[in-house]
Amino acid sequence: MIVLGSTGSIGVNTLFIAKKFNIKVEALVGGENIDLLNSQIKNFSPKYVCVKNKEDIKKVDHKKVFWGEEGILEILNRSNSSLVVNALVGFLGLVPTLQAIKLGKKVALANKESLVIAGKFLDISKITPIDSEHFGLWYILNDKKISSMIITASGGSFRDTPLERLKDVSVKEALNHPNWSMGKKITIDSATMANKLFELLEARWLFDTTKIDAIIETKSVIHAIVNFVDGSSLAHIADVDMKLPIAYALLKRVEEEILKPIDLLEVGSIEFRKIDPKRYPLWNLKDMILKNPDLGVVLNAINEVAVEKFLKEKIKFLDISKIVLEVIQKYKNFYARDLEDLFKIDKEIRAAYASS
Repeated sequence: MIVLGSTGSIGVNTLFIAKKFNIKVEALVGGENIDLLNSQIKNFSPKYVCVKNKEDIKKVDHKKVFWGEEGILEILNRSNSSLVVNALVGFLGLVPTLQAIKLGKKVALANKESLVIAGKFLDISKITPIDSEHFGLWYILNDKKISSMIITASGGSFRDTPLERLKDVSVKEALNHPNWSMGKKITIDSATMANKLFELLEARWLFDTTKIDAIIETKSVIHAIVNFVDGSSLAHIADVDMKLPIAYALLKRVEEEILKPIDLLEVGSIEFRKIDPKRYPLWNLKDMILKNPDLGVVLNAINEVAVEKFLKEKIKFLDISKIVLEVIQKYKNFYARDLEDLFKIDKEIRAAYASS
């Protein structure tokens, strides 16, 4: 197994499952947390290691250390592993997904941007989703004819904040998620609902349907709901922990406890809310991107630029949505003929808006 993004939360949980079930780890690709990476190297003795920055190579306790995107691709080409866990964040994760599939490897995918940007050009049969929402959909499907699918959202950092306060919220407040601790970008994406737009696009490619929607479930114990044509519905209920979808992505069958079962009496009431475009302006894009999923590359590129500006306090929180909506409108008729078109439009958008 190759783990891309081993020092992030998905990577750490993946290695927990690998150790529990004695899965061999051939390669580790970490970020900037070299201390954690060295600890992982000591525990799993990988054949290859890769870091984000060239200057960190000398800090790594390993003889074969690569760096950057080229290093990741070199490891993929050299390795014998048939399974790649892609937990990289952002556009960076796309090329490794493409290369892994090209090499005939299976991809346990947590890098949602791969599907958001290039789902049209990916062999979905080679992909197993790790996202808890898509794992939930997969888990409860059982060859029944479905009517529609629903994934859930936490509502993000500002789900209960008065609307008039949103224009002045701080970066620190935006990073204070009500349910769990995540990386900075995904926490901001949760607050704007960009993350849920990404997941709708993922589901569109993974399950070949546009009959997919999202609702807010404030306690985050229900991850997905499938509505069947007979009028019945099934929900996937599990603790907020990525170990379960990871275990199913790595193993053919799981017949022992990975998580403690949810105590419904302890949970008590469960509250559902509609995703209100007044609070989450990006939700106005839902129907547009499902109708034209090629817009995923535009959405991802401008969202990454806008979130980075917000984190550097160059723009206000509500400006993220304004910028994304403006750029999506400008490129609303974009159509990708091939992968080259995707890389070209991504570069064009970043060049135009990153410095403006």
